[in-house]
Amino acid sequence: MKPSNLRRGLARAARWLGGLVALALVGTLASAWTAFGGRAAGARRERMEHSPQWQDGHFENPQPLYNDFGRSISAMFNASPVASPTQLPLATASVDPRLWEIPPATGLRVTWFGHSSTLIEVDGARVLTDPIWSDRASPLTWAGPTRWYAPPVALDALPKIDAVVISHDHYDHLDHRTVVAMKDWDTTFIVPLGVGAHLESWGVPPARIVELDWWERTQVRGLDIVCTPSRHASGRTGIDKDATLWAGFALLGPKHRAYYSGDTGLFPAMKDIGARLGPFDVTLIEVGQYHSAWPDWHIGPEQAVLAHQQLRGKVLLPVHWGLFSLAPHGWTEPMERVLAAAGKAGQRVLVPKPGESVEPEAPPALAPWWPALPWNTGEQDPIVSTKLD
Repeated sequence: MKPSNLRRGLARAARWLGGLVALALVGTLASAWTAFGGRAAGARRERMEHSPQWQDGHFENPQPLYNDFGRSISAMFNASPVASPTQLPLATASVDPRLWEIPPATGLRVTWFGHSSTLIEVDGARVLTDPIWSDRASPLTWAGPTRWYAPPVALDALPKIDAVVISHDHYDHLDHRTVVAMKDWDTTFIVPLGVGAHLESWGVPPARIVELDWWERTQVRGLDIVCTPSRHASGRTGIDKDATLWAGFALLGPKHRAYYSGDTGLFPAMKDIGARLGPFDVTLIEVGQYHSAWPDWHIGPEQAVLAHQQLRGKVLLPVHWGLFSLAPHGWTEPMERVLAAAGKAGQRVLVPKPGESVEPEAPPALAPWWPALPWNTGEQDPIVSTKLD
């Protein structure tokens, strides 16, 4: 073949390949577009700009997040060989929806569905946290972190939910397909500033969306729900970093108090939450998906126990683990380290199976349900948040 013909052939092949790549990108963008959500505008945007957390066109943490980019990339190629379970699906508890027809004997009950999705029953009110019932934590149905087991209970088998609280808009906490399935529910969606734009774009009626800044509160069925500070970030597209706020929530009933951390690193105001809103009968604090290269994004097991103490918590129920592989540590490591740290600190920890319901004031004798696998201790791989002073 003449060199000129070879060059023309290679050029045609390159054009065809470029066209196919472009079509793939367009198709991917089109399939994810709705899941990206909406952008705040008008009165919603104006309210966001008046927040003390709003600076230079986006939200900011009082203590900036530390990131070691090089070590973060290295961690991706040096993940634990047991970062995900080797045998799937994981076994879950057998859920009987009739359980929720009977109020908890103590007035407080928590059902953990995996990761950060829980149903908290507090003094007659039912609150669902960060529900994700999709197969993946992703805007796409065919790519992204996939769950290790099916939801322990069907979404439509849940009891009447009084409030859905969403801590921030990352895909493993704000799930487009789950929200669309719930959009006609007679419930109140309580979210940090700006997140309501996503919900409204997916068909949730604005009248059923309550957006809160840190320390603001609303009331649902006699339950005060307070939006509390957290130390994290937000974003769904890569070009909307920190365009919406992130938060935790305190649920304050007439007799019981519960706290949900959302995603967070350790931060000084954790003590303020405990002083102003505690003590808490149960704290649901994230313990997984950490690495020392990003110690301010996720709190880590030992600091979760410390935060529980700062919050004046009575019983700790760890969340943000046991469903997705989002970090390089072993999948059972967060719980092994939490139990070790809690044992040293003399703190009580609940370890329900996914789908299992527990009453923190009358805790059952729960034993670890996960297999014995290799894990790094807190001394071997400490997670220490920065700027705590």
